[in-house]
Amino acid sequence: MNSETKEIVAKIGGMSCAMCAKTVEETLKRLPGIYDASVNFATEKAKIIYDPSKIQLERIREEIERIGYQFLVEGFGEEKGLKSAKRNLVLGWVSGIFLFFLKEVIPLEIQFLIASFAISFAGAGIFRKAFGAIKNRTLTMEVMYAIGIGSAYLSSIMATIGFIPEDFNFFPESVVLMSFLLLGKFLEERAKRRTGEAIKKLVALQAKEATVLREGRELRIPLTELSVREIVLVKPGERIPVDGTVLEGESFVDESMITGESIPALKKHGDKVIGGTVNRDSVLKIRAEKIGRDSLLSQIIRVTEIAQSSKPNIQRLADRVVAFFIPCVLLIAFICSLYWFFVNGPLFAFITMLSVMVIACPCAFGLATPTAITVSIGKGAENGILIKNAEAIEEAARSTLILFDKTGTITKGKLDVVKIESFGLPEKDLLRLAASAERFSEHPVAKAIVQKAKEAGIELLEPERFKAIPGKGILARIDGKEVILGNSEFLGEKGLEVEGEGIFLAVDGKLVARFFISDTIKESSKEAIGLLREMGLKVGIVTGDKKRVAEEIGKTLNVDFVVSEVLPTKKAEVVRDFQNRREVVIFVGDGINDAPALAQANVGIAIGNAEDIAIESGSVAMLRDDPIEVVRFLRLCRKTVAKVRQNLFWAVFYNAILIPFAGGLSFILFNIPFRPEWSAGAMALSSFSVVTNSLLLKRAEI
Repeated sequence: MNSETKEIVAKIGGMSCAMCAKTVEETLKRLPGIYDASVNFATEKAKIIYDPSKIQLERIREEIERIGYQFLVEGFGEEKGLKSAKRNLVLGWVSGIFLFFLKEVIPLEIQFLIASFAISFAGAGIFRKAFGAIKNRTLTMEVMYAIGIGSAYLSSIMATIGFIPEDFNFFPESVVLMSFLLLGKFLEERAKRRTGEAIKKLVALQAKEATVLREGRELRIPLTELSVREIVLVKPGERIPVDGTVLEGESFVDESMITGESIPALKKHGDKVIGGTVNRDSVLKIRAEKIGRDSLLSQIIRVTEIAQSSKPNIQRLADRVVAFFIPCVLLIAFICSLYWFFVNGPLFAFITMLSVMVIACPCAFGLATPTAITVSIGKGAENGILIKNAEAIEEAARSTLILFDKTGTITKGKLDVVKIESFGLPEKDLLRLAASAERFSEHPVAKAIVQKAKEAGIELLEPERFKAIPGKGILARIDGKEVILGNSEFLGEKGLEVEGEGIFLAVDGKLVARFFISDTIKESSKEAIGLLREMGLKVGIVTGDKKRVAEEIGKTLNVDFVVSEVLPTKKAEVVRDFQNRREVVIFVGDGINDAPALAQANVGIAIGNAEDIAIESGSVAMLRDDPIEVVRFLRLCRKTVAKVRQNLFWAVFYNAILIPFAGGLSFILFNIPFRPEWSAGAMALSSFSVVTNSLLLKRAEI
């Protein structure tokens, strides 16, 4: 994507099957100025990448409406559409039941009027979309529905005028058939709305107003009027309206809706806060730093919307199946009706044709993958796991190897004194001398020694003399003693024979201690790696650290292997080497230094770097700085792919069993002809069941 292109997510109204989504997608891709388009039938979203200098949104809208669909602003028209569907449903069922039960007593002419009224109003959408599809030279389910309802209706008219026998009067059946189809689409739409609830919940977190301090006064203003660097006042129980830094106050903040962390976090002067989280205890004064589209919450919503519009490979396969499905069903319907025409007469052949066309359900195929993917991405977003594209779910589920960066990923990224080796003096005295010598240094090693002394409650001394030698160590005079603190090379230069790694302390020319300083392992790292190995994954560490240190950490964590002394730029080569050995690789890093490796991996996971998730490398971002989140992500991916496979199995099973039954197998086995209205009911149930099965992912434990 070059700098001139723009990416949007638009709502597409009026789609009723996967072929509709394919029609919209292909139409968009044909337009000059559109570089890519992906339409998700389950979420009714279109991700469009286009060049605004070559094509305007109005032109895109016109083209979509020309082929019979609607181009909608997010959320606009959804409730209106649902109310219209309810109205059509009630009209269809009242008319259908009335005709069905009073068929023997109502004259054909009255049946004609009632059926015509019901089909003209309640079924108008079906026929309108069918005509649009035919004009666009596309076969959609609306075409099959329109053929089925229209054939039953037209044969009834011919029976009414005496052109064919009255046995061909299907006025009640045509209306009931239409009503079943409307019921199926209504139930499906209701269920599909629930797959997108995660986005709606996230949108609901966005504050609409903020209390600001201007010229010493508190003002309540719309968020659109707020400026960066203004001072915002947030009272207990209020939602924090911006991303910013706490200037005054101390309070616990509930961040669970953003990060998935259930325990409120204490926020005080200098701490960062996220817009959309809830202030619990006392007043906070915050400097606004990111507002509107720049805020973390807005980025999460944008990333989630785009991800829900993307397609994994398994969905593209299902789309190809659907493209061949409808012509095949029409052919089967024709062959079955032709067979029964000669075996059992024209009436039975006609009923069989209608039943086959209506019972076939490519919608179940079309919904199997996107509904599960949409629910999965939404569930991840609600738990602080941002999945940026659907392919990441599929790739992660089949992964064989997971590589962790060390510093800041499985370790805290902060040096600590892990061991003190004494050669005579008490540990407390050693710490006092070393920390007093290092107290004015900004070096990470110095900070680790000073912090260790503070934790031990040791009061530091003022150096009488102090000199830092960059890259080597420190010379100081403390409490009348000559102190040398540094690495083995530095002490060797001062005439002291020392070997090995660590920071050495000498007092008055005598070696007295060695400090072992290391980056400490995060509390959950060992548990996370153990769980990943139980899931059948090989686990490795890739780090630029020294071999001995890296292998010690690897041994502690019980990983399968360690690759050490690797520059950040070379980590991508390590990933590529494993991929060349046919491993499906997940790389977990901090999202900055590890950018090349994150991009090279089959799935790149940036962990604990929520500053700007929209531009991070990798296809997944974890808002919580915790390796256990990687385990939760993999569990979610595996359960999602399992759900997709279940959906596809039932879609295949449904069509493989019921199409033959509708084609006459039920009559051969049980002497019962399969009625068109039964077909419509079964079809409605199949799509609804696929969506409902996907929704069960929302309850899955990860």
